[in-house]
Amino acid sequence: MGNPEGASKPEEQRLGPVLRRRDQIQPGTTDQRLLDTEGDSEWVHTDPWRVMRIQSEFVEGFGALAELPSAISVFGSARTKPDSPEYDAGVRLGRALVQAGFAVITGGGPGAMEAANKGAREAKGISVGLGIELPFEQGLNPHVDIGVNFRYFFVRKTMFVKYAQGFVVLPGGLGTLDELFEALTLVQTRKVTRFPIVLFGSEYWKGLVDWLRDSVVAGGKASERDLLLFHVTDDVDEAVALVSKETGR
Repeated sequence: MGNPEGASKPEEQRLGPVLRRRDQIQPGTTDQRLLDTEGDSEWVHTDPWRVMRIQSEFVEGFGALAELPSAISVFGSARTKPDSPEYDAGVRLGRALVQAGFAVITGGGPGAMEAANKGAREAKGISVGLGIELPFEQGLNPHVDIGVNFRYFFVRKTMFVKYAQGFVVLPGGLGTLDELFEALTLVQTRKVTRFPIVLFGSEYWKGLVDWLRDSVVAGGKASERDLLLFHVTDDVDEAVALVSKETGR
């Protein structure tokens, strides 16, 4: 049993499914490192340990959101000012989505996200915020009723899609564009089906839509039908009607 003190170093080491040989053999065992409180703690920063953290984030997210009713994820800039027309549109949108029977999911931050959460809360609906650990993170806004903070962007993104029946995208920056194009890619490749995507604010999105049509599609990098993957509107009621129609509500 084992390798008694004074015995020669083993030629190979099996740590669960992992095989190590020669210079890659590690001292001790996994149980030993777990139970020896005076041992090296650097192992908690290794990739295998990160896998457990990732798993735990999925479990926490699934557990917190599994019983949500039909929901719409609303994206937009954290820099949107509370006295701006965009903020007011976000509040009206959050309120109207709840009145249409949806829960509202946002990134949980300030700006446009806060606006949609505020509207949902004022309409006495379910207001969800999925935050992310960032160096400049300000925490979840006060209008979030169910909040989950994530370390990993890709886990958070999974929750936005898995527990929403569609996206409404208010004017935003790089993070908003990231979520938008990921959703477009998932719909285009049919990883998700019946998933409406509404861009709110025609003037803001005009340049992007023109570029997609005149450069991406015209250059053969996407097909004409890909322009049908999203809708553009300036009307809150129309935005809600679009996501309601495509989700069968």
